[in-house]
Amino acid sequence: MTARALAGQALSKALAERSVLVVCGSGGVGKTTTSAALGLSAAQLGRRVLVCTIDPSRRLATSLGIGRLSHTPRQLDLSSASPDATGELWAMTLDVKRTFDTLVERYASSPEAQERILRNPYYRQVSSALAGSHEYMAMEKLLELSADARFDLVVLDTPPTRHALDFLDAPDRMLGFLDASVLRFFLKPYVAAGRLTLEVASRTGRALIDIIDKAVGLQFVRDLSEFFLAFEGMYDGFKERAARVHDLLRNPDSGFVLVASPSPLTLEEAVYFHGRLEEKQMPFVSVIVNRVHAEPAGQSRRHTPAPTLAPDFTRRLIAIHDDLKALAATERRAMRRLEVDIGRVPLQIPELDSDVHDLNGLAAVAAMLTPQRRGTPSNKRLR
Repeated sequence: MTARALAGQALSKALAERSVLVVCGSGGVGKTTTSAALGLSAAQLGRRVLVCTIDPSRRLATSLGIGRLSHTPRQLDLSSASPDATGELWAMTLDVKRTFDTLVERYASSPEAQERILRNPYYRQVSSALAGSHEYMAMEKLLELSADARFDLVVLDTPPTRHALDFLDAPDRMLGFLDASVLRFFLKPYVAAGRLTLEVASRTGRALIDIIDKAVGLQFVRDLSEFFLAFEGMYDGFKERAARVHDLLRNPDSGFVLVASPSPLTLEEAVYFHGRLEEKQMPFVSVIVNRVHAEPAGQSRRHTPAPTLAPDFTRRLIAIHDDLKALAATERRAMRRLEVDIGRVPLQIPELDSDVHDLNGLAAVAAMLTPQRRGTPSNKRLR
């Protein structure tokens, strides 16, 4: 059996046995479609699968051939694309702010504190736009969904990020922001009962208030101070949840699938991310390389142009042929380096002619990833 077939079997085994699969990779590598294809493959194995994404461009809904997804899991009809499937496929998209609101409702010290936070203008910005909030809330939702008895397997499509490492580092960044001990140190002397007081006795304090007023305005500081004061006592709850997420991701029932494109730059990032997974002792399952260019068949004939074609057109065809051949060779070299660096053979999905836009297209992609079900690849392009 070839090394690639063994890699496919390892992925199939994970789909059949694990309870959580986290699909990671930088933006634009076909991560969302891959997540959906993995979910469909597991459903074909008889499992009850939920695919969760927080991709704001709604690519998961597009790949599944449905209008839109909501924060509530939706079951899909597999009868046409996979009539033999004995499992279930569910899908949802994560509402980051709603997930953050749920955490506030759970850990607020009182109904009054909860109301202050949810109404705070600064919180409304933080809960949806803070760097790292998408990744942190994805982890939080994963913890909740992993305990949902309706599902045997949760496939999490991680947020589109510039660097795949953002997902692993998100809890530390979020907790560091919410702790913000330095900021609270400066604010607290000038805050009473959750509001900024302008009656400051010391000359230094008055000078600081004047500087703040000129720089950002006192209303902003009031909102900021109320936000941090309302979060007093909630930090430990957030910290405890983050620790539970880390424990979940290190559990042998979980696994990471890394998705990349065949360009040398993204493959280098994949190697680095794999190293970070090993450093954090998180279980790695497989690496999938999307949009791989096949080497064009035949040899270029520079000196014997086809007699039925104009010479200039023939020269252009030869140039395109040679460019594709060089591109395919570059990708093969980069993937060989990846294989050596991580000690795993990557599974490959070829560059396809059009987007995946329904369950039939996903079934074709699933057949490429799992050797136990071979299908004829359709000409759909991964998004």
